[in-house]
Amino acid sequence: MLEQYLINHCAPTLASLKPANLFNCTAENPTALQMAIARWQALLAPKGVELLLLRESGNRALVYVYRPDRLTRDLQQPGVAAFLAHCGYTGTAPAACLDVLRRKLAVSSDFPHEIGLFLGYPPRDVLAFQQNQGRCCKLCGYWKVYSGLCRARLLFRRYDSCRD
Repeated sequence: MLEQYLINHCAPTLASLKPANLFNCTAENPTALQMAIARWQALLAPKGVELLLLRESGNRALVYVYRPDRLTRDLQQPGVAAFLAHCGYTGTAPAACLDVLRRKLAVSSDFPHEIGLFLGYPPRDVLAFQQNQGRCCKLCGYWKVYSGLCRARLLFRRYDSCRD
């Protein structure tokens, strides 16, 4: 079951095109899901990919698949520390940031705006999305694009090709 989610939703991350992906799956048996995550974690960790159960709610689970080295690099981009601090984070260390993200997801059914930073979205677009409340974007694809339109189109095509 988990294998199909990884293929369908995480191909760009598995192929090193994207730092992270996120998917929601059915978790009718939480123990079986945790065992499956642990099994895939053991298989993918040597390839630089980690799996993290971000949230469980009822029979649904939110799984984050990421490349820690890429996440570390992305969280070090200019302006990211200040944006995260404004959102209640106390630094840019990936493990600490992911703990804060998990806590936020546990108390709200909504996604915090900063989740885009954990998925490799350009910081300018994450900030613009928050400032514009999701309106007035130039392109809507894997994320709402407010700047770097040509680069985003190219990335979206690469992600689509990878998924195909």
